Amino acid sequence: MSKNPNMLRTMVGTGLMLILILSYAVYSNTVDSEYYGYETTNYGESLELELENENLSDWYATTKSAITWINVSIENAPYEELSVVINSQGVKSEWYYSPNLGIKGVDNFVCNEPESDYSGLLDTCDYSSTHTILMNNGSVIIKGRVSLDLPIQGKGYIESENIENAEELVRSKIREENRTRTWTISIYSNDELISNEGIIINAEITSHDFVSIEQFRLNPIQETAYSFASLAGCFFLVLVIPLMIYYSSIYREKRNEEIRLSTKETNN
Repeated sequence: MSKNPNMLRTMVGTGLMLILILSYAVYSNTVDSEYYGYETTNYGESLELELENENLSDWYATTKSAITWINVSIENAPYEELSVVINSQGVKSEWYYSPNLGIKGVDNFVCNEPESDYSGLLDTCDYSSTHTILMNNGSVIIKGRVSLDLPIQGKGYIESENIENAEELVRSKIREENRTRTWTISIYSNDELISNEGIIINAEITSHDFVSIEQFRLNPIQETAYSFASLAGCFFLVLVIPLMIYYSSIYREKRNEEIRLSTKETNN
């Protein structure tokens, strides 16, 4: 670098520019952020299923809350090919289902694009008010997404001009999902309802209510540490690795020269 001051000036200028950019990024997301983080309840509750007929496998329940998940488990059913039909009735009663829901490590699967242009390449969720699931071994677990707009874990983010407007947007989103739905769960064999004797069935939902909202802020100390770590990493890649290669080549040349000299002395 002593022989090439331009390189030193370039490195210093690049470093200062990176520091300014990273500092502005931390400032804009700490002091003047337009994003707000909100929190909702994430209650899991069991549905009180009632029988349409005391002797047949046909249950129903009604929900009135904002729901993200519905999970149904059936056990101790006959060991034959059966069809489980889950239906939702009400205004905008469609919901999402796929056998891959809730399974980790599934490739080429996305649930939130049932009508995507890439549906031929991706496995997506079916979007309907009624879903039919096959059951062969007497038990099955069925997971369905009711809303894609509400946060799954109870924490989400929204962009808005101020916190009052952001809170109203979140509350409005939850109000829109507060729908009255009647769920029916039926088990069929050859298009006929089977007996419910001995069958164990459970249904759970995850509901949401507004809890709190606050402006999204970064931890400036933590982000500054990350920024300088990134800067050091950049300089390591740009400077240290080429220098290592350079000194390695010099060492190799010296070693080859020593070998040539020792060989010449041996020959003489």
